[in-house]
Amino acid sequence: MEGNLHLIGAGLVVIGAGIGIGRIGGSAMDAIARQPEASGKIQTAMLIAAALIEGIGFAALFAVS
Repeated sequence: MEGNLHLIGAGLVVIGAGIGIGRIGGSAMDAIARQPEASGKIQTAMLIAAALIEGIGFAALFAVS
């Protein structure tokens, strides 16, 4: 039973990270549409935030397994 809980936890981590990165990407595209001149700064911030979320997701997966 405990092994199944680990799999559920891992699934929740992956889903949460995917939702977070998706929201970051969508918000960044909205921001670029509103202020195209700031696209470089927005893209940089988006990539950094996505990398941090992905890193937290990997760390959580390793902690679960």
